[in-house]
Amino acid sequence: MQDHEDNGIINRLFQSFQDLEKAIGSARKTLEEREEVPAEVVERLNSYDTILAKQRNLAKELCENIKQGNWDEVTRQVGLINGLSAMIRDDARAILSSLALNSDEESDDKMHFC
Repeated sequence: MQDHEDNGIINRLFQSFQDLEKAIGSARKTLEEREEVPAEVVERLNSYDTILAKQRNLAKELCENIKQGNWDEVTRQVGLINGLSAMIRDDARAILSSLALNSDEESDDKMHFC
């Protein structure tokens, strides 16, 4: 029964990566539709792809460690994956917050980002 539960968790983990990848693509499209998006914001968004690739690699290692019963390493890798997700989420919130603030400022044509 444990293997089935582990497979379900791993499947949900990889599905969450696909969902995150779609969200990054959607954010990229939204920014492309805006005028004068600073290069730094585009770079931040592009860094998400690198972070996502790192998470996928960690998840593959996680699967191997689960099979081997190396629970200390499993715990460490889950923490890293969660930390990277939190980093993307927090940075994306900062960008969205800046977008919302800038859309309220009609007198200033340029957007300012954190």
